[in-house]
Amino acid sequence: MTRLTFTKGHGTENDFVLLFDERGEIELTPERVRFLCDRHAGIGADGVIRAVRVGALAVGTVADDAPVDPSTWFMDYWNSDGSLSEMCGNGARVFGAFLEAEASLDLRAGVTILTRGGPRTVSALGHGVYSVGMGAWSLGPAIGPDGRPEGEMPQAFDSTVQARGLHPERPALSVDVGNPHRVVALASVAELEGLDLTVAPQVSPAPDEGSNVEFAVTLGGEVVEGRPHGRVRMRVHERGSGETRSCGTGACAVALAVREWAGPGAPDIWDVEVPGGMVTVWVSGDQTMLSGPAVLVAKGVVEVPGA
Repeated sequence: MTRLTFTKGHGTENDFVLLFDERGEIELTPERVRFLCDRHAGIGADGVIRAVRVGALAVGTVADDAPVDPSTWFMDYWNSDGSLSEMCGNGARVFGAFLEAEASLDLRAGVTILTRGGPRTVSALGHGVYSVGMGAWSLGPAIGPDGRPEGEMPQAFDSTVQARGLHPERPALSVDVGNPHRVVALASVAELEGLDLTVAPQVSPAPDEGSNVEFAVTLGGEVVEGRPHGRVRMRVHERGSGETRSCGTGACAVALAVREWAGPGAPDIWDVEVPGGMVTVWVSGDQTMLSGPAVLVAKGVVEVPGA
């Protein structure tokens, strides 16, 4: 048995087991991750996050164009099924709170971390709220009714999604925010609540790398402190984790898709309701920023089976 000291945290109830491993001494395997995330036999979480210095990583763990400063913190994120993921927006906020607690970092001016999706800057905004610069984004090519690319078409769709409880299949837009997403617009909250996401939605054409799938309903908008905000409600089936209570990268993908569909004059700020709470997405040019709460709820020691 291996004993590991862990912290449990969540961002809008998207929950994680966090491991502090500055020198890279913890060996994570898919089996160990699945055990830690098991809600009956382990601790229970949507994923595992290991905090490790870049200088302690094995060669080839990060891309060649990644920062070379060995003191940079790397967010080693694993899905609950033991697979690796490029990026997690809620996880990055919780990672920031974890670094404050374990590494005594001051995040008020922002700290740049490294993820498999590239560098991200995490900032503490006070009162348990954190922001993450989510990097560049891109939308999939719009497909016209006759199948020809239509890059200027405001109603942009490039795939279809089948989901249990939703008939017929619906058009979707692919959005890349460091990891892949397919966003589906629904007509009503009732349609959103009627989905059964215990079964993975089927995307066509099937992406080789898999995809998170979000379902969204727009709820209008309001002016907050003089700036227009859109409002949208979503649910998500995460690649490698199933349905989760929240998804930070998914919230960004939904905001970008709904903003695209709304056309010129759409707000650049979107309040996104998820089952676990609410996050806010800012769009500025080819960049997005995500803000929301991060909470560390427990700390302990767990015995992990195996050598």
